[in-house]
Amino acid sequence: MEHIDWGLVDWSRAQFALTALYHWIFVPLTLGLSFIIAIMETIYVKTGNLEWKRITKFWMKLFGINFAIGVATGIILEFQFGTNWSNYSWFVGDIFGAPLAIEGIMAFFMESTFIAIMFFGWEKVSKKAHLLSSWLVAIGSNLSGLWILAANGWMQNPVGMQFNPDTVRNEMNSFWDVLFNPVSVNKFLHTISSAYVLAAIFVIGISAWFLLKNRNTSLSKKSMIVASVFGFLAIVYAIFTGDGSAKEVAKHQPMKLAAMEGLYQGQRKAPLVAIGFFGNEKDKNNPNEQKFAFEFVIPDALSYMAFSDANAFVPGIKDLVHGNKEEGIISYREKIEKGKKAIDALAAYKNAKKEKNTALAETSLKTFKENFQYFGYGYYFGKDPHLLVPNVKMSFYAFHTMVGLGFYFLLLFFLIYMYAYKNKFRNKKWLLWLAVWTIPLAYIAQEAGWIVAEVGRQPWVIQDLMPNIAAVSQIDQSNVQITFFLFSAVFTALLIAEIKIMLTQIKKANISDNNENTGGTK
Repeated sequence: MEHIDWGLVDWSRAQFALTALYHWIFVPLTLGLSFIIAIMETIYVKTGNLEWKRITKFWMKLFGINFAIGVATGIILEFQFGTNWSNYSWFVGDIFGAPLAIEGIMAFFMESTFIAIMFFGWEKVSKKAHLLSSWLVAIGSNLSGLWILAANGWMQNPVGMQFNPDTVRNEMNSFWDVLFNPVSVNKFLHTISSAYVLAAIFVIGISAWFLLKNRNTSLSKKSMIVASVFGFLAIVYAIFTGDGSAKEVAKHQPMKLAAMEGLYQGQRKAPLVAIGFFGNEKDKNNPNEQKFAFEFVIPDALSYMAFSDANAFVPGIKDLVHGNKEEGIISYREKIEKGKKAIDALAAYKNAKKEKNTALAETSLKTFKENFQYFGYGYYFGKDPHLLVPNVKMSFYAFHTMVGLGFYFLLLFFLIYMYAYKNKFRNKKWLLWLAVWTIPLAYIAQEAGWIVAEVGRQPWVIQDLMPNIAAVSQIDQSNVQITFFLFSAVFTALLIAEIKIMLTQIKKANISDNNENTGGTK
């Protein structure tokens, strides 16, 4: 690939990022709120208390608004694989398409079938049948996430496949290896648990607003107790799965880990940067290095977090780009050369097959297989290896924002449960307002997590095998620019519409309650 249209690559990436970030505004609330609704309805069925039925119906209404708008962005997101990333779709379609097909056939149809009963079957089916439909909607929604995240996890750690040099495609040889890929498993568990956290904060924040307005007090307190317990368990599990994800990143994507921590020089007993801010000062000898103006570190913690060994060596950006013979790390230039060998050998193999030169075909195929693990690096032959380094500042700040907010959410859930359970919100308006304003922080944490996952692995679309410069469709840049701005307008309109509709439903909500107007901040 001699000529690269960097403008096309950047606009294609920007369009996909725009769609993905907007889509993820809607998805986590669907994943988490569906389970909170199912839990509330279970309490109603067990107790027979009609107040729990009214509470369930209120949150179900907000769930329905969010679900409908989220579906639209998801469809557009999947279409972009064929429009802007057609080379990628050809290269891995046999693998990537399978989980997405299962998601559509099984999970999507499962939730779309039972969601009708969930919304319109209250008086048409038995209480237990309706409860079952609510649980199946929740399970179906989360199964959708399983298949999509299995596909995404495969891109970050390609397993369970073999490359077919005759078709120039990757083909699946083990469905179970793809599904149970440790990167995919950790990614799925961490993603859905973080979605549960957002949904819990959403319920708590709206309930807190009701209490501040002395409205729907019984609904609010009951909802807060359910959501705070659900959220606390979810954030604890999210922290646990986040640790598992970090270990998988260290194993399969060391450059991403180095970017997440702003680590340039690898070391044993590597410290973890708990808080850090980059300065503007540049090292004359190392212009590619970002230096901290301030940092607070925890000694040995990064080595332990990455490899469960405080004495383990954690490679830095310099080690990965320039190599480290002592630690057995080959440089990016060496990988680029091996990748170029693989690309040239594949071309030679194809030509030899055409010319029916069996000996040359076998020799070329052998060379290709020996260097295939570095195939993607070959596209950077003759280029600066630092192009293979992701945006360090963005990865670092997104990661630390996500982690910092996660520990804040843990404390908030504990305080909300304690005061809601004891009914002691009198003189705690500061906590209620804090809960209300935590809703946007929950969304920021979600988006920051995806920035870490996707920006941190750049330029790889498939780790080590296909960079974005090889994956992009060869179309006119102006086409991507036009659709970028069209999608921006449409998605923004959808988001404004959702917020407006939800706020209307929240403001007019009047759940009958014996405690109304008796002091909602007691």
